[in-house]
Amino acid sequence: MIPVRTYHHHNHHHHQSNRLRRLIPRVLLLVFAIYAVSFALYLLRQSPHPSADPEPEAQTEYHEQVQATSSRKPWPRLLSFVPWTSGPVQQQPPHSCEGYFGNGFSRLVDVLPWRGGGGGWFRCHYSETLRSSICEGARVRLDPALIAMSHGGESLEQVMGRAEGEELPKYEPGALQVEGEAAKRTGPLVEEGFLDTYVPTGGIGMHTMRSLLDSARIVPPGELHCSQWIEEPTLLVTRFEYANLFHTITDWYSAYVSSRVTNLPNRPNVVFVDGHCTAQLEQTWEALFSNVTYAKSFSGPVCFRHAILSPLGYETALFKGLSESFSCEGASVESLREKPDPQKTARLSEFGEMILASFDLLKDDISSSKTSNGLNVLFVRREDYLAHPRHSGKVESRLSNELEVYGAIESWAKGQKCKINVINGLFAHMNMKEQLCAIQEASVVIGAHGAGLTHLVSATPDTKVLEIISSMYRRPHFALISHWKGIEYHAINLPGSYAIITDVVSELSNILKGLGC
Repeated sequence: MIPVRTYHHHNHHHHQSNRLRRLIPRVLLLVFAIYAVSFALYLLRQSPHPSADPEPEAQTEYHEQVQATSSRKPWPRLLSFVPWTSGPVQQQPPHSCEGYFGNGFSRLVDVLPWRGGGGGWFRCHYSETLRSSICEGARVRLDPALIAMSHGGESLEQVMGRAEGEELPKYEPGALQVEGEAAKRTGPLVEEGFLDTYVPTGGIGMHTMRSLLDSARIVPPGELHCSQWIEEPTLLVTRFEYANLFHTITDWYSAYVSSRVTNLPNRPNVVFVDGHCTAQLEQTWEALFSNVTYAKSFSGPVCFRHAILSPLGYETALFKGLSESFSCEGASVESLREKPDPQKTARLSEFGEMILASFDLLKDDISSSKTSNGLNVLFVRREDYLAHPRHSGKVESRLSNELEVYGAIESWAKGQKCKINVINGLFAHMNMKEQLCAIQEASVVIGAHGAGLTHLVSATPDTKVLEIISSMYRRPHFALISHWKGIEYHAINLPGSYAIITDVVSELSNILKGLGC
């Protein structure tokens, strides 16, 4: 007889408990395995993958560059801004205010059209009014080894005595290259006839941007041979009188206009294609744009996804207005929206706001708040400072008794019923933010003819100007800037360089009466 094993209830429960104890470790092991696999997948997803860059030899440099320039600055909100690439501005006739100060670059010339697929492109925006071009291209290479000039970016003390000719670029053929299509045209990018038509010298003795274009060559795909790729839009800028505020502001204005005409979504990088040493004004370049460097700082040929050749400052309306006569008056953007006028502009106010915004100084209510603690009379002074390697450190006097005039105004102001704050504008010894604050808060700006008065581009619309002009410097710079800005301008023309104190105080007193003082 086969014995029959009878399972009582307590034995069955014991068996289930044993099975459960054996199952628990397996479940825990499975959970741990799933967690380990999930964590590994997470780590893989977080690891950086190489970008699909078509230039394998530039992979390392490409990743370094993205880290260095990934924080592009957005355009600030500007109170006087008017769109540049659409709307009524595109319908303005040549030689209008928009033609001079805005987007008069209305003739588009396709030098190397984009055909789709591989290859780059190159085109120029030509201004009939200014007789100059803003040129731009994709897949563009700049080779510093083919540019004869000093390195640039040194401290002033290191390069004292260096000749200006060493700092300005001289190009060998191929210094600039643009990638073309396979089996299509190669060789020079432009002919001399193109340069004469669209990039004329215009009386500029050394037109470096024309020379750069003359050096440009088209190369087949895969032959750019870049040591580094710059992904963000980049302005190529050559400066001449880089330590002078007036001439530097013409360079800033050209760079700003170039950025707007080419419709850049953010503020671009800037590469100085020159060999100047550092100067105080370089800090403002860095504030205005996303990143600033020197062409010779690159270790080898550098390639740009999008490069823009900014015209020389000499080609802007700010400079051309000194020798060309054109009618253009500053006006508020609100008045121009209500009643457009081709002989009026708010572009210079827009640009002044751009400078202020770059230093976080742009305020909606500055005109109403700046008189809350009295009227500021800013006396822009000229003091000795070392400007560039060929400079002696001595500033030429244009008002021989400047200190006496300043002291007399200061004493006179203390005896007036209304509160007048006389501000000692020693701009050579103030940083840019301090200079801009002084200009923005001034009710009256007074001074001898000098580059410091160029700050009027950032003055508020209700500012008054009193320029003291010696017989040796009868130049229209600041009368014109005041007119183009739409601010009130007064001048005292001296028979020499010595000012009669009572004449200056009398003229200033009349100006302040107009402000209720």
